[in-house]
Amino acid sequence: MSQAVLGIIGGSGLYDLPGLTDLREERVESPWGEPSDLLRIGRMGETKVVFLPRHGRGHAIPPSQINYRANIDVLKRAGVTDLVSLSACGSYKAELYPGLFVLVDQFVDRTVRRENSFFGTGCVAHVSFGHPVGPALQARLAEAATAEEIAFVRGGTLVTMEGPQFSTYAESLTYKGLGYDLIGMTAMPEAKLAREAESETR
Repeated sequence: MSQAVLGIIGGSGLYDLPGLTDLREERVESPWGEPSDLLRIGRMGETKVVFLPRHGRGHAIPPSQINYRANIDVLKRAGVTDLVSLSACGSYKAELYPGLFVLVDQFVDRTVRRENSFFGTGCVAHVSFGHPVGPALQARLAEAATAEEIAFVRGGTLVTMEGPQFSTYAESLTYKGLGYDLIGMTAMPEAKLAREAESETR
């Protein structure tokens, strides 16, 4: 069995990952274009970690211009087996207060301008996405948060909008009425591509 390699994608405000040892930066080429930044590769304890700031250091890349395919591809090429994606987002529920971590397990995609698959003409596939989050990794994150006494909620639905505009009041009422928990701008197509990359080998 191959050793697990943890990939971490940092969202708004998270452009570096303190605590990594044996740290090195590496540029990985991708046929899908340029990723957001260099990979920062190191270790946390016994675990190999690969970190990528989604927006680039300095937050230079807006959500609609992120090359999600290249980002996921270079993480895969660096050996990542498990991926944690961190995002700043808003909530439709008062109990999901600022600073609370929500380990979402469902997504709704409302993006319209982004390349959302590795597959296409000449390479056809159907990808299961009913349960987009791996339960084992989510359980490990919950255990780690509990051990560190970090407040969190397990489970929830995040709707991803295109941006850079926030939703209208009517849209917000609609999403709230549908029972969605969170809203952000980057979870999609990132989660779709990560699922495809489980078996993507090109």
